[in-house]
Amino acid sequence: MNFYKTAERVISEEATALNILKSQIPTDFSKVVEAILSLKGRLIILGIGKSGYIARKIAASLASTGTPAFYIHPAEASHGDLGMITKADMVFMLSNSGESRELFDTINYCKRFAIKIIAATMNPDSTLAKNSDFLLTIPTIKEASLLSAPTTSALMMLALGDAIIVSLHEAKGFSKDDFLTFHPGGKIGANLIKIKDLMLTGTAIPFINPDYSITRVAGIITEKKLGCAIVVDNNQTLIGIITDGDLRRNIDKDLKTLKAENLMTTSPIFVRSDILASEALSIMNNKSITILPVNDHGKVIGIIHIHDILKAGVA
Repeated sequence: MNFYKTAERVISEEATALNILKSQIPTDFSKVVEAILSLKGRLIILGIGKSGYIARKIAASLASTGTPAFYIHPAEASHGDLGMITKADMVFMLSNSGESRELFDTINYCKRFAIKIIAATMNPDSTLAKNSDFLLTIPTIKEASLLSAPTTSALMMLALGDAIIVSLHEAKGFSKDDFLTFHPGGKIGANLIKIKDLMLTGTAIPFINPDYSITRVAGIITEKKLGCAIVVDNNQTLIGIITDGDLRRNIDKDLKTLKAENLMTTSPIFVRSDILASEALSIMNNKSITILPVNDHGKVIGIIHIHDILKAGVA
């Protein structure tokens, strides 16, 4: 059996399905986004089977991007979890057929308490569709699986959910800072850390003045253990930088007669405290340097070493 041919067929059919969905975005799509934006409560999402897994993903992504949402299993809803749904909430139900009996108790509950329902289904004539306030009809396309197991239908439902998620957080102006608040862990969280969260400050910064002797400079570089000294004036304005490499390269000179201003690199590269640590790491890699002064509003307020960035999990 040629598995590559199967892979090509499945991916081709699913790509076609997404293009069809793109050309047939449900009429109620904008109404759904606007209704969720004006929602005072939470968005409660339900689905059973493969639709349930898609519902869980949509709920998790919404919650992490600024829209309070959570998933309830339809069977658990019928056994007490309906009490988690309040009149201020809205319910989003996913079902390919629209006839999943596990959803009916929740439909009845929502109708009883005038809780609005969003339905995502392939069947616009289904029980779910007829009882919904907003209908997201998914195009009826054959599954990529020869057994008709949910494949293209699940992908279209997931894509439609992602379109809602992105529309919502873009409309809210949800920022990277906001996302970091909800998602501080893992690689995503690490890559959203800012320099101000990692930089060394205060007495940890190896400050020197331009008239310092090289002997004194070498002592400060050794004491602070950062491999450099930051040259500033009396107002802490950045003037230059001296690294231990600068000292080694000039070892054949009479260093005792030289001052910091004679060896320093003027106009050194620096970063602001509000940039992402990943951006600073990119600068370091591109310039082949391991340390950067942090300069805000014309004054040096910190220093960041590549080791501190890597320790935080940024890469």
